[in-house]
Amino acid sequence: MTVAFRPYDFPSLSDRLRNAQGMTGPLMREIMGKACRRIPSLRQSERTGRLTQLIDAEAWTDAALALMELELPLWHVRRIAYDEGEWHCALSRERELPDWLDAAVEGCHGDLAIALLSAFVEVQALAVETPRPSVPSVRPAPDALYEPVACENIG
Repeated sequence: MTVAFRPYDFPSLSDRLRNAQGMTGPLMREIMGKACRRIPSLRQSERTGRLTQLIDAEAWTDAALALMELELPLWHVRRIAYDEGEWHCALSRERELPDWLDAAVEGCHGDLAIALLSAFVEVQALAVETPRPSVPSVRPAPDALYEPVACENIG
């Protein structure tokens, strides 16, 4: 049985995270059930088993990082900073780029796991909003006045 990803109201999930006092098992399971596309298809593997163990142990930060590793393999934690009572977490696909060139997605909260998962939910919302075609796109036809010229430098 395959589970299809149904679009979820990501703003309401973001609000739940923002208003949460701390991470709980039911909140983590809600995030996994509503915002995860890959975990249902992974079934019970070693990687999902590790995630389950972390959740059972209430190791919320490690569970959040493991969840992001499973769901967002192309995204990486770019920055984690603590400032004036809040954790600020940035996720990026190109973390080697300078900050000003990178399109990082950020989340913040007083609880580190919730800050990480806030950024995670934002990335998942972006993925739903910007669907990618399953077939590669084709470049538009060149301008009618454009004509390629072959030049050889013999000399």
